[in-house]
Amino acid sequence: MSTNRKLADEFARMADVLELLGENRFRVAAYQRAARVLGELAENVEDLAGDTNDLVAIEGIGKGLAEKIIEFVETGRIAEHAQTIKKVPKGVLELMAIPGLGPKTLATFWKQADITSLKKLKAAIKTGELETLPRMGKKSVEKLAKSIAFAESAGDRVRLGEALPVALEILEKMRSLKAVVKADYAGSLRRGKETIGDVDILVGVADPEKSAAAVSKAFASMDCVQDVIAAGATKTSVRTDKNLQADLRVVSADQYGAALLYFTGSKENNVAMRERAIRRDLRLNEYGLWKADADMKNPRTHPVAARTEADIFKKLDLAYIEPEMREDRGELSAAEDGTLPDLIKLSDIKAELHAHTVASDGLWSIEELANAAKARGFHTVAVTDHSRAQAVANGLDEKRLIRHIEDVRAADKKISGIRILAGSEVDILSDGKMDYSDKILSQLDLVVASPHMALSQDDAKATKRLLRAIENPYVHIIGHPTGRLINRRAGLQPDMAKLIQAAAETGTALEINAHHWRLDLRDTHARAAIEAGALLAINTDAHGPGDLDHLGFGILTARRAWAEAKHVVNCFTAAKLKKWLTAKRQKMVG
Repeated sequence: MSTNRKLADEFARMADVLELLGENRFRVAAYQRAARVLGELAENVEDLAGDTNDLVAIEGIGKGLAEKIIEFVETGRIAEHAQTIKKVPKGVLELMAIPGLGPKTLATFWKQADITSLKKLKAAIKTGELETLPRMGKKSVEKLAKSIAFAESAGDRVRLGEALPVALEILEKMRSLKAVVKADYAGSLRRGKETIGDVDILVGVADPEKSAAAVSKAFASMDCVQDVIAAGATKTSVRTDKNLQADLRVVSADQYGAALLYFTGSKENNVAMRERAIRRDLRLNEYGLWKADADMKNPRTHPVAARTEADIFKKLDLAYIEPEMREDRGELSAAEDGTLPDLIKLSDIKAELHAHTVASDGLWSIEELANAAKARGFHTVAVTDHSRAQAVANGLDEKRLIRHIEDVRAADKKISGIRILAGSEVDILSDGKMDYSDKILSQLDLVVASPHMALSQDDAKATKRLLRAIENPYVHIIGHPTGRLINRRAGLQPDMAKLIQAAAETGTALEINAHHWRLDLRDTHARAAIEAGALLAINTDAHGPGDLDHLGFGILTARRAWAEAKHVVNCFTAAKLKKWLTAKRQKMVG
């Protein structure tokens, strides 16, 4: 993990601790902002840590925090933080993983009821003690009980965005070894699933007997390894400093394709592939594709195919199936009859249509956002700052929005080579009304309508609420439609079939929010949308420079949904996008 990310995590954790301790809110806010700034910082903070002035020049980093950054870079820890954290029971910090439990609420539990563990919290719910605490009535307690159940159901799986950096760090080390011919991550991570149980690393070497042990030793001794769970010449398991298990398999390069196919999975896809092999008088396992009567113990016996996945697919009369599609959801039939989709690629994206600036809660100006999008080769970027209901995010009232639109128009005239749209992320209120009047909405080039409040609303009301937004003639995109946060918040549970049908009929796009906390729409809903003829949007919801890098997570989700570029509005040409933006209003307003 990068030093930037480590420091961002350190400061975010410290902000929570200070809030738990009832410290000055301005100090808490300073840590929160520093965490966000460091998480988005393009430069390596280690390169700036030699001079306090260089760090102070970063917006949001004062002299005190700069000194702490230098201490962390030099020693790997911040002594003051370590002492402060000791003031809070460990169990209280662990309770922050439960959706909806913030520092203020936990401070009340801890200081007024001595609730310092999940066990004590469950007991307080059961006895009714929790209902007697401030702001914890019956409904609040019932909601908390559901959140605990949701958190426990997530198990030990981590988000895609947490697991991928770990895998890439490991691969960089493995690929640097002289003996390594090939190396990839496999498993659910390679298939782009939204959560990952552990990281599977596959390494191919020319001669496992000669080099497998050395490769495994190098794997177990990496800087990110905290504990070695099991060690062997060809199989090793470790726990990383992110508390994530990583498993290494070392195989012969001649059998690498078969092993990669097998360890990528899914289990259901592997079973379907093996059954297909059997019907062709063949056998498929992690070592290769073999004739049914092959003596695999005889070193002179060679597989029909093993070196590459493509060779195995070809021998089974199948077109190559991309990893994200290997879930036994019809991909083998499509590969057999030549109807596999031409899956969307990162390079297909030509526009970012949901991004924030300093006008609300973003970290960059309109021009900085536009130049970042332009540098990625985008022809269009939409400035979509929050609406007034999001006071916590500095949402714009109607007067501020009008001035903001003027600022966006001015930037559009100033910066050549990219079109800058004046938009807004408008809150869908609990009854489905928009946070701005239609008169205001009509002045925007693009409207992303998103739910941010009342996210535990019952299913029928949630469906009615989102349908009303979809049917609004000024709404182009429904942003993160359920409002979920992976492993933290379930979000709304509307009737997706009804929403998808309405979106298809009105020409409204449903967003796959690419931030790895969201990935909302999820893959199965996105595929249902495609099958119903609805359009998708893939946006990063960017608040700062690093957020644009989340786009890859949205692409993985879209590929799992079998999406092609033609299904995604961000892939449209500038002319086609402009036509789509005006079509719904012309149809419904005239």
